[in-house]
Amino acid sequence: MTTVQITISDALAKEAAAEGLLETRSIEAILRERLAAARIAKMQVTRQKLSATGTPPLTAEEIEAEIQAYRAERRRAAGA
Repeated sequence: MTTVQITISDALAKEAAAEGLLETRSIEAILRERLAAARIAKMQVTRQKLSATGTPPLTAEEIEAEIQAYRAERRRAAGA
C-alpha cells in the first residue's frame, strides 16, 4: 500500500469529507474512474491516428494468425 498526502483548501476538504469522498474506497474509485477515462481517451486518439493512415483493420483471423506467430516465435526463442 502507498500513502498519499494532498494539500487542499479547508473548505474543499470539509465538503469532500461530508460526502465521504475522502474515504479510501471513494478515492480509489475516483482514481480508477479517471484512469479508465484516460485509457479510453488514449485509445480513441490511437484509433483516429490509425484511421487516418487508411490502413484497413485486421480481421479476427489475421489477429489470431499474428498471435499464433508470436507465440511460435517465443517458443522457438525459449528453445521449446
